[in-house]
Amino acid sequence: MRPALAAPPSASRPALRAAVLGLAGSLTLLAPAATLAKDPPMPTAEELRQLQLLTLACGRDNTPEPCLQARQQADPLLDHPRLGGSCKDTLWAIRENAVVAPSNSFERRQRLNRAGADVTIFCRPQTQPVRPNTDTNKGGGERPRGFGLIPNS
Repeated sequence: MRPALAAPPSASRPALRAAVLGLAGSLTLLAPAATLAKDPPMPTAEELRQLQLLTLACGRDNTPEPCLQARQQADPLLDHPRLGGSCKDTLWAIRENAVVAPSNSFERRQRLNRAGADVTIFCRPQTQPVRPNTDTNKGGGERPRGFGLIPNS
């Protein structure tokens, strides 16, 4: 038989109860704070379009203003938790290539044009298409003949 756990002689039952309730209360106060920290909203189509236009302008004009704005708009999106890898690769390409170059080469313009085109494709919110239910054999029953490796008997 196990001996009963006893409280230390200096602790009274009301004091222990208050301590336990205090600890439980502080834990419940922390739980809602953790659930309130949600992911930031996905970038809107307008924000992505603006980033695309700035990236294209940087490649075309090779001037500091659109290049700086494109980098500043792409940089915080790199830390977005819900954007995929392809999107972040595109944002990284914008951040690295949207700088004023001494020579506006064809390769530089192509890299920026490709990244500008890809940002609206890879960074948009993904939606799942709703597929219609095409199951015509809802009631079960017999399988149609000729559609399997094992012949019907």
